Amino acid sequence: MDEDKDNPDRAKDAHGVGRRRTRPHRTPIQRALGLLVRREHSRRELIDKLATRGLERDEAEAAVDRLAEQGWQDDGRFAEQLVRSRAGTGYGPIRIRAELAMHGLDGEAVEAAMATFDGDWYELARALVERRHGGGEALRDLATRRKAADMLARRGFAGDQIRAATRFDPDEMI
Repeated sequence: MDEDKDNPDRAKDAHGVGRRRTRPHRTPIQRALGLLVRREHSRRELIDKLATRGLERDEAEAAVDRLAEQGWQDDGRFAEQLVRSRAGTGYGPIRIRAELAMHGLDGEAVEAAMATFDGDWYELARALVERRHGGGEALRDLATRRKAADMLARRGFAGDQIRAATRFDPDEMI
């Protein structure tokens, strides 16, 4: 019982019984900000989340518009962050483009975000193959090359990137 008096979320009624305080009503902007402080969200994703949490769609749109005007929500920043994050975890450009489109970004925003990636997709694919399958001499085996190619295809790399990453070159062994 002593721990209840130290807990600010607990209040005592007239009979000394502890009751949990209710949360104060939060405005749509506060709710949206609460989501944005955890991670970046696209405009559509943020509106959808607010709508599923009980807000009217027009209220959610107005709140997100206001936050976008103030710089709290930015689809371009969200897209750039997602490209960096997914490329850093070994996903290819096809998969990343599809994920950006699923978040409600238009083709122009997707291409702008993809253009900000300063890495080399070919090198990323090759490094992933070396990390997962050993690269070099291991790629001499056709079954290993197929497994590596399948893995890269599932991760969203293009055919030419897959061929370059899984090519066995005996001259590289020297």
